[in-house]
Amino acid sequence: MTRSLIDIGINLTHKSFRRDQKDVIQRAKDAKVSTLILTGTCESSSRAALELAQSYPEMMYSTAGVHPHDAKEWTPQTEAFINTLAMQDQVVAIGECGLDFNRDFSPRPKQEEVFERQIQLAIQHKKPLFLHERDAQQRFLDILTPYRDQLVDAVVHCFTGTKKTLTAYIDLDLHIGITGWICDERRGTHLRQIVSLIPQNRLMIETDAPFLTPRDLRPKPAKGRNEPAFLPHILQHVATCRNEPLDEVAEATTKNAQRFFRLPS
Repeated sequence: MTRSLIDIGINLTHKSFRRDQKDVIQRAKDAKVSTLILTGTCESSSRAALELAQSYPEMMYSTAGVHPHDAKEWTPQTEAFINTLAMQDQVVAIGECGLDFNRDFSPRPKQEEVFERQIQLAIQHKKPLFLHERDAQQRFLDILTPYRDQLVDAVVHCFTGTKKTLTAYIDLDLHIGITGWICDERRGTHLRQIVSLIPQNRLMIETDAPFLTPRDLRPKPAKGRNEPAFLPHILQHVATCRNEPLDEVAEATTKNAQRFFRLPS
């Protein structure tokens, strides 16, 4: 593979990277993962992601938002803070935001309110949305659909849903992010069967590191931690399942991410 890759979702400010962050970054470069989009999930992580991205301006960008798990912490001050971060050029998307009715760490009405406020921020700043949805497809669509024509773009990150859900998201002209979930022989079988349904110009890849480590990695990484250097492994699975050449999928996912996040070529 000759094409450089873009990891559209990595939690590089997570505490598990604290001791060897520079080594992780170097291994990503060595693996031809040339660009990292650092995920913001709350006020503190959004700030940290931006600060780290600003330290590596040629390689990193960040998102700013509040994950549905943290929606209960949302206040007018939170909104003002995310609004301020969104003005920075290095912040290329609003989110991670959306709905999670699987764990319900925040009350559902609060999740819905915070989701809608962040959609409005994305419209205001003309930046794409970095989305999370789990076990909440219908409410997610109910809230997002009326705003779709006003949004510049949106990606459902870490997609693990059904064929029906995938079709609904593609019909809404959303991008789809695929993680190492597709490498899991226990949980990822259905995803392997439907990933070919994603139009090539709507497909992107990500690690969601340090989470969702590809289960079939050998040797297994220390403490099971995922990192961006493993993105080519995910790419290989995606290309195989789509029955497409590796370089073709690499080029398409990179171009899609560059276009989606308005990155320099």
